[in-house]
Amino acid sequence: MTLLWSLGGLFVAAFGAATFLPFQSEIVFAALQAEGTAPLFWLVFVASLGNSLGSCVNYAMGLGVERMKGSRWFPVTEAQMERAQKWYTRWGVWSLLLSWAPLGDAITLMAGVMRTPFWLFFLLVSFAKTVRYVVFALLTAGVLSL
Repeated sequence: MTLLWSLGGLFVAAFGAATFLPFQSEIVFAALQAEGTAPLFWLVFVASLGNSLGSCVNYAMGLGVERMKGSRWFPVTEAQMERAQKWYTRWGVWSLLLSWAPLGDAITLMAGVMRTPFWLFFLLVSFAKTVRYVVFALLTAGVLSL
C-alpha cells in the first residue's frame, strides 16, 4: 500500500466517522500505525483533519435544519429539537470539546442549529479531535494504558 493511498483511506474513514454515517476510523488508524506505513504525525494530522471536516457536514446540516423540519430526512420532533436546544444553551460551545464522543455528531449539528460562529466551532472541534487521535495513538503504541 502506498503512503498516499493509506493516508487517503484514513482521511475518508475519519471524515465519514464524524458524520452520521456508520464509519469507524480507529481500526484504520490503528492498522496503519501498527504497520508503520506513515509517520505518526501524518496519521494524527490526516485523521484529525478528516474528522474535523466531517463534523463541518453536521454543522452545515444544522444551519439548514429549519428547511428540513418535518421531512423524512429529518425525523426529529419539535419537542426533541427544543430539548436539544435547551441542552446546548445550558452547556454552550464548550460542549464541542466532546465532539469526539459517541454523541458528538449531535453536538456538532446543534452548533449549526444554534448558529455558533464557525471559527469558534472549528477551533474547538479540531482541538478535541486532535487530542483524541493523539491519545488513541499513545494507547495503540502502549505508551498509555487504561
